[in-house]
Amino acid sequence: MILSELLKSKRETKNLLLREVASMIDTDTALISKIEKGDRKPTREQIDKLAIALDIEHSKLLKLWLSEKVYEDVKGEDVAIDAIKIALKRIKTEEKN
Repeated sequence: MILSELLKSKRETKNLLLREVASMIDTDTALISKIEKGDRKPTREQIDKLAIALDIEHSKLLKLWLSEKVYEDVKGEDVAIDAIKIALKRIKTEEKN
């Protein structure tokens, strides 16, 4: 599932209007609509607030958000998978230190 779909699904499951979610995270309705359509990406701060507002496990939402950032940066590149593998190796090495 992609981030925008999860956010819209959770909002609808909780029977919340766009404006209600916007109010909960201190933003405007148009931004929530754009996020749900995939036209805009939420900020890290908004992700934190959306997790609370929509009762989504924070780590799940954060993982989706980060994965989409990575995907947007590497999509269309011939060496995308290799680059991700190198980044993963680097992350694992730094975690050990």
